[in-house]
Amino acid sequence: MNNKQSILRSIISRRMLVSFIMGFSCGLPLLLTITVLQAWMKDENVDLSIIGMMALVGLPYTVKFLWAPFLDRFSLPFLGRRRGWLLIAQIFLAISIIALGLTRPSESPWMVAFAAFWVTFFSASQDIVVDAYRREDLCDEELGLGSSLYINGYRIGMLLASGGGLILADTMPFSQVYMIMGLCMIPGVITTLCTPEPAITEKLPVNMKEAVIDPLVEYFSRPNALWILAFVLFYKIGDTMALAMTTPFYLDIGFSKTEIGAVVKLFGFWATISGGLLGGIMMIRLGINRSLWIFGFLQAFSIIGFVILARVGPIVSVLSGVIAFENLSGGMGTAAYSAFMAQITNKKFTATQYALLTSLMGIPRVIAAAPTGYLADRLGWETFFIFCTIMAIPGILMLFKFAPWREVSSGVSNGWEKK
Repeated sequence: MNNKQSILRSIISRRMLVSFIMGFSCGLPLLLTITVLQAWMKDENVDLSIIGMMALVGLPYTVKFLWAPFLDRFSLPFLGRRRGWLLIAQIFLAISIIALGLTRPSESPWMVAFAAFWVTFFSASQDIVVDAYRREDLCDEELGLGSSLYINGYRIGMLLASGGGLILADTMPFSQVYMIMGLCMIPGVITTLCTPEPAITEKLPVNMKEAVIDPLVEYFSRPNALWILAFVLFYKIGDTMALAMTTPFYLDIGFSKTEIGAVVKLFGFWATISGGLLGGIMMIRLGINRSLWIFGFLQAFSIIGFVILARVGPIVSVLSGVIAFENLSGGMGTAAYSAFMAQITNKKFTATQYALLTSLMGIPRVIAAAPTGYLADRLGWETFFIFCTIMAIPGILMLFKFAPWREVSSGVSNGWEKK
């Protein structure tokens, strides 16, 4: 009974509630510059090539490690080192979201891109500070539960922005949708004002060398360091390229925005959560290496479902099956992917090294996704999704180099040991 009470107290504690709400605030902005913006531009008859190029506004997510040391090194004269920067990021993020809704995609797509860029910049800045705050606010025993609640909050934020945003767009202008989403940042702002600044016992960085150079030197001194970076870039590239154009694809073959919001976002949301949980359970028995192989092939094979959907047309039951399999396998792949990156991170440099790896994770979403509109326009939907399936294979084959099927107990044999 005491153990159950202790778990319950941990779940309803201030730190866990903060982790959940901050996860919500971080997940909300992401799809406002991807899924919702794509639907808006498609409604405004913007060319598919321009819609695809809009993925470039997500560059701040991929290079956030460049200004992360600045936020780590300096403090503002109010609220403390973490909460001060977090409040600034959240306020400007809310303003940027509302400003994005005031643009006109059909008349000034480049103004849309400018406004969307500031949304992603302040969103990435919020991610940097929230990750640091969560790590400093939670003790080691609470990190697992806190991270789980953060991820759940993140996914709910994404669900509200994409699924809820698309459903609202069927009944009101997109400008009002973005206004509502900007106001949804208020819980995060209130949380930042009310939660205490975490107490820090470790020595803070006194120069940029300690904050940036030393962690990078440690990582790149490892065997197969470059192979692992290549793997981080390519493991989910096929899945990422396919998902970058799914909203225009669904609309193009005849689904309504309500059907997309209800089936793809709401139904797919639970499939993704189930995939993550199932992937975590399976990794206990399979190990990380074998999971990367199995889940990698599953998420690559799931892209073929879009080819089937392109042939049969707007049938909701087929859409549900395709989304269930794709999101389930994608959630499993992400679980193994994240576990692998956490395992190769040196605990002495967790913040900087993990920031580097998560930034690299975002590159395919931005760079590889940029030409997807052009490819879909030229190849047609069926050929485009077959191409995405083929693109998923190289990342899986890289596992031969450092994550063989016959997994060993130490990272030394795999060539990614931490020194």
